[in-house]
Amino acid sequence: MKEISLNDLRKLPEDSYKLIDVRDEALASYGMLPGAIRIDMEEIEKEETEAIKAIKEIPQDKKLIFYCQIGKRTKEAEELQGLEKRECYSLEGGYMGYLKDELANMEAGGEKQKKAELSIRKKYHKQLFSRFAKACKTYKLINEGDHIAVCISGGKDSMLMAKLFQEIQTHRQVKFDLTFLVMDPGYNKENRELIESNAKALGIPITIFESDIFDSVDNIEKSPCYICARMRRGFLYSKAKELGCNKIALGHHYDDVIETILMGMLQGGQIQTMMPKLHSTNFEGMELIRPMYFIRESDICAWRDYNELHFLQCACHFTETCSTCHTDGTTSSKRLETKKLIEMLKKDNPFVESNIFRSVENVQLNTIIEYKKDGVRHNFLDEY
Repeated sequence: MKEISLNDLRKLPEDSYKLIDVRDEALASYGMLPGAIRIDMEEIEKEETEAIKAIKEIPQDKKLIFYCQIGKRTKEAEELQGLEKRECYSLEGGYMGYLKDELANMEAGGEKQKKAELSIRKKYHKQLFSRFAKACKTYKLINEGDHIAVCISGGKDSMLMAKLFQEIQTHRQVKFDLTFLVMDPGYNKENRELIESNAKALGIPITIFESDIFDSVDNIEKSPCYICARMRRGFLYSKAKELGCNKIALGHHYDDVIETILMGMLQGGQIQTMMPKLHSTNFEGMELIRPMYFIRESDICAWRDYNELHFLQCACHFTETCSTCHTDGTTSSKRLETKKLIEMLKKDNPFVESNIFRSVENVQLNTIIEYKKDGVRHNFLDEY
């Protein structure tokens, strides 16, 4: 497929082409080019599908501009079924190239930073800051004298978490220090630059350290995302402790919590939750906290879109083939399935999300057959 650069695309009249995003649903949910529609590449490559029908509805005189994550997949695409007579192009650099261009002219302390901070204080104060502060108070996540390593992956959740920590620090209810920690586990140049550009634009003074985790998991076939997540957690603990921190903060939110609960039951055959805080078993004196525990993902997305911000979902090697993973080691497909299931259940029961969340706060031990505590299994017959 012929390539077209972003600069050449911008020279075309807007009504002369149509942008088509061929990334998977999870990646596209983190942002698309303005005016684009999303269609799975696998559907396009079949002979007669709803995707092909949708493309055929686009006027014949419009150019079709396809893009994936980094431009590799669409560039290498052969002639697409049913589109041989259409003028088709692959966007050079893909979505990542677009993000890089968008962030190139941002400056620290500029309008992006000011607007993002003002929206936290005003427009999204109730949805974001109030819930952040509530989690910190409810679960006693921040204490006098803490030195917290705010772990930034480059996604919307961790970037917002960093801004919320900056905001709560200005309230000075307790004295604590922050280090905004970014681990480079082997990012390609473009991914690392995007993280650095976003941090600069939002006024987040990041500390970057490097590891070789991506190289270590590249050849692992079974559960590479899970192993990668475990290794990343260990490296973050180690570096944070080296820097004098006693806590690391991760950006998991309310939706992550309820999806984890449901996934544990349906796919793991167990009842467990993502804890708001926990002590490290391998790094003495270290603690993990999740201050975005009460924040809804939809509100994070609304804040991101209102401020016209663009973040990475996953910056690992697998994004080069337009697939993705999640920071807790689950694959996007499993989590996306669970997310869709919750949405479906919500149509009949609007309280299903809060019920899932509260279910692990209302465990009736008298009705539990077996449970484990500190690795020891207990059966109801032990005390029957």
